[in-house]
Amino acid sequence: MISVILPTLNEARNLPETLASLEALNEPLEIIVVDAGSTDATVSVAEACGARVLLSEKRQRAHQLNLGGAAATGEVLWFLHADTWVSARSVESIRAVFVDSVVVGGGFKRRFRSASPLLAATCWIASLRSRWCGLFFGDQSIFVKKAVFEQVGGFADLPVFEDFDFCQKLKGDGKMRCVGPAVRSSARRFQKRGVLAVVLQDLWLTWRYHRGESPESIMKRIRRG
Repeated sequence: MISVILPTLNEARNLPETLASLEALNEPLEIIVVDAGSTDATVSVAEACGARVLLSEKRQRAHQLNLGGAAATGEVLWFLHADTWVSARSVESIRAVFVDSVVVGGGFKRRFRSASPLLAATCWIASLRSRWCGLFFGDQSIFVKKAVFEQVGGFADLPVFEDFDFCQKLKGDGKMRCVGPAVRSSARRFQKRGVLAVVLQDLWLTWRYHRGESPESIMKRIRRG
C-alpha cells in the first residue's frame, strides 16, 4: 500500500480539491494529514474526507513530514503538498519505478496552474535537474520506500531545502527516478510579488544553498523579504 502524507497549515481552501484528486485515483491509499495548528477548517475538512489527521506541535514542514512518515503503514511513502493535484496515472507511475530493485524513490514532473511561459520554463528545467541529478523540490511530490525513509532517518530538521537534503541522502542508497504525468501545483506563491521576482529569488537562494550556506541563514534571508 502507498501512504500519502500531506503537511498542512490553514489549507481549508485547497485541501478539498487535492483530496478529491486522490479519491479519483480509486486506489487503496492511506491518507495522512499532518496539521501544524490551523486556525481555519483544515482539520475538519480532512476528517470529513476520510483522512487520518495528526497534530504537529511544530510549524515546520520537515517535522510534519517525519511525523506522517513514522505513523504511516504503507510500504511506500508519498509526500504531497496540499495545493498540488495528482493525475489519474500517478500511482501506476510510482509502482512502475519500483520494478527496478535499485530504485529507492523519486518524484514527479511538475506543472503550475498558470499560463506564464516563465513558470513553464522553470518546470522544464526542474524536470531536467530531477532526471540528471535525482533532486526534487517538495512540490514535485517526492515518494520513497518506507524502509529506506527509516534507514536514512527521514527529513533533516531544516527550515528550508529539507527536500533537496532528503534526496541527497536517498541517492546514497539507490537510484531516484523522475516520472510523469506531471502533478499540477498552485501558482499562488508567485501572485503577490510577481513571477519574475520569485523565480529569481528561488534561483539565488538555491545557488547559495549549493554553495554551502546553511538553511537557517537562508531562512533568515527569506523572512527579511
